[in-house]
Parts: sequence; C-alpha cells; structure tokens
Amino acid sequence: MNGSVLFSLRLYLQVALTATFFVILVGVCIAYLLARKDFRGRDLIDSLVTLPLVLPPTVTGYYLIILFGKSGLIGKHLFTLMGWNIMFTWYAAVLASFVVALPLMIKTARAAIESVDKNLINASHTLGRSEVETVFKVILPLSGRGLVAGAVLSFARAMGEFGATLMLAGNIPGRTDTMPLAIYTLANSGDRSGANIMVLIFTVISGLFLYISNRFAMRTA
Repeated sequence: MNGSVLFSLRLYLQVALTATFFVILVGVCIAYLLARKDFRGRDLIDSLVTLPLVLPPTVTGYYLIILFGKSGLIGKHLFTLMGWNIMFTWYAAVLASFVVALPLMIKTARAAIESVDKNLINASHTLGRSEVETVFKVILPLSGRGLVAGAVLSFARAMGEFGATLMLAGNIPGRTDTMPLAIYTLANSGDRSGANIMVLIFTVISGLFLYISNRFAMRTA
C-alpha cells in the first residue's frame, strides 16, 4: 500500500471513531430526554434530529455549509473570535459523519430506553436513588444491548459517509480524502486496480468491526 492509501485508511478510521464517540455521548443524552421527559417541542426536536436520516447527504452537507461555512451562521463567529474555519479540514469530515450518524443512535437508544420496565425505575426511586443514579445503575445497564447496537450502526454509517463530507470537507488529497472519497477519485480517474484494492480493504475493515461489535453486543445481552 502506498502512502496515499495508508493516509486515507488512517483518516477514515480516525474520522469514524471520533464521530462515533461524540454520537454516543450526544445521542444517548438526547434519546434519554425524548424517552423519559415530556416537554413542549419534543416532537419537533425528534423530527429535527431525524432529518439527516431522510435527507440526501448533499442536502445535509449544504445545511452544514450554511451553518459552519466561513460566512455561515455559526462559522462566521468562530472565524471572527478564533480565526478558525472548519471547512476543508478533517474536523469537517468528523462533523459531517457525526450529523448523518446521530439519528441512528438516537432512534436505537430511545427504543432501548423506552423498553426498560418502568416498575424497576420506580423501585429505584422508591429506594432513594436519585435520577442520575437510576440512569447509570438501572436504565443504561438494562438498555446496554440497544445502546451497543446503536453505536455499531452509527459507526458503520460514519465509516461510509460520502456526500455530506464531500460538501463540507472537500476531497483534498493528503488532507481530507477519506477512503470513500479516495475510492471515488480512483474510480473516476480510471484507476480500477487502485480502486479495487481500496474497496477490498474498506469491505474487510468494515466487516471486521461489525463482527467484533456484534459479538460484543451478544455477550452483553
């Protein structure tokens, strides 16, 4: 494998793992609020966080440009205060992967949390456990299999992210070309042998991670 293949491989794993880490943190919190709290606007929030699941990735990427571009609603303030522009960096690829993978985590985690027996939750409160203690000692352990499944799906989605990443991070060799983008470039340039090698590597790594994660989920069931 030459340097460009190794770079794309490292970057794609780096982006997927980083995005999945934040997806788990944010997704479980949002899923808990949607599953356990009754508040005005809950359905609206549910719809908004689910939108990237049904929108074309390029549309999601365009919204991210509007928000985080150099002159975007959020991006212009980041640039003014810190002189930092997220566009065309690997951070942009992480952001794109995070946004498109988040709905899978929220949906799966919410279903898992809602499936926890409410009698067990009430019993925990009756025994004097606080809400935080109940979450970490009752709800999350009993939701473990669903949370692992959500993390697996999110990681798989983050690994395969293409459209939103292309819009926000671009396809810059040696900088933002994750494996899906590198495969696209090789296929378009007619380098079928290079594309075949990267597709094979991508497939093996993806399958290996899914297999390991599924085995872990079975053991935690």
